[in-house]
Amino acid sequence: MSPVSVRLYYIPLLNLCRSHYLQITWSMAVVVAAIGLIDRLTEIIGRVISWLTLVMVFLVVTVVVMRYFLEMGSIALQELVTYIHAMVFMLGIAFTLKRGGHVRVDIFYRDFPAQRKALVDLLGGLFFLIPVTLLIFVTSWDYVAASWAITETSAENNGLPFIYLLKTLMLIMPGMLLLQGIAEVLKSGLILSGRGPTEHETVGPIL
Repeated sequence: MSPVSVRLYYIPLLNLCRSHYLQITWSMAVVVAAIGLIDRLTEIIGRVISWLTLVMVFLVVTVVVMRYFLEMGSIALQELVTYIHAMVFMLGIAFTLKRGGHVRVDIFYRDFPAQRKALVDLLGGLFFLIPVTLLIFVTSWDYVAASWAITETSAENNGLPFIYLLKTLMLIMPGMLLLQGIAEVLKSGLILSGRGPTEHETVGPIL
């Protein structure tokens, strides 16, 4: 084969390989950017929500003081505590997932190497976490929509007229959990492909 024929054969092949490499590199950059965006959003929401625990403690103390020392009561304040309690748990669930704070049976998992941990997390995300979040979202839709249709309010006199907003958390929670679940699946995929960190990223304290 002459040098000219070699060049005519290999140059298109090299260009094709370069094109595929650039496509893979671009795709990886998109995946990493998506993970970073979801993680930052979850982190910001989690940090903000964490302060609501202090607000909730203050409100509980206020309710107790009013009831037992001032002989006064406030249905609205008591319901507000319930609202905040729901917000902390339902809006903080994705943040807890990101931090690896959910309860798990890790007798075997904790001793696994990074690749095997990533495989377990990948399968768990694909076959359990994502389907469950979708199921919660779908089954809650009609319930929340019915509450919005009548702008549902508290059944108690002087209660808060925002029950329909409280129930909306039942859609926001699985939505946020789904996004973070996708991010965790992508992280596991990167680790398995050898393009991600050897361990899941850890972050510092909340406050």
